Amino acid sequence: MAKLQKSIDKRNSLIKATIQLVNNNGFHAAPMSKIAKMANVSPATIYLYFENKQDLANKAYIEVKAIYTEYAFATYNEEMPIEKGFETIWKRIAEFKFKDSENAMFLAQCDNTPMIDEPSRQEGIKHLQPLLDLWERGKNEGIIKPISNYILYAYTISPLSFLMMADKRDGFQLDEEHIEVAYKAAWDAIKKT
Repeated sequence: MAKLQKSIDKRNSLIKATIQLVNNNGFHAAPMSKIAKMANVSPATIYLYFENKQDLANKAYIEVKAIYTEYAFATYNEEMPIEKGFETIWKRIAEFKFKDSENAMFLAQCDNTPMIDEPSRQEGIKHLQPLLDLWERGKNEGIIKPISNYILYAYTISPLSFLMMADKRDGFQLDEEHIEVAYKAAWDAIKKT
């Protein structure tokens, strides 16, 4: 049992080191040797858990995406009216991005670079299914604009990454009032008028 836990701890350390290095230096400036050193394991140990750097990045992405979406949908109920459901999910995503900024920054890096392969990206999208289903229901009920989910995401969820980065780096203080204004802007962008 202790051996299994030690193995899980090593794997988790490698994932955490990957996230930190990618956030600080980018994917290409995070060689396996640096990841191993930061995780306190030998470079050869990485290959016991991951095929290569791409596999490590893909698995880290999928794990973080699962944590993110579990948090995002924790208080959502698919019986909620469209606007209330969207507000619930959107505000939980905003909360996640500011409370767990390390994981949120990693996801933003993954979304904005080609470092994650397409099968892993598709796996990540599956984690968003409750939001996609809500949008589909909203389109069918004539509440949400009948546009691509990519555009809906770009206008509602992606701006949260920008605001998170501005809050962390540019001295912009995102407070409750700003969150409310940002939510209203997101909803206004997608609701059918």
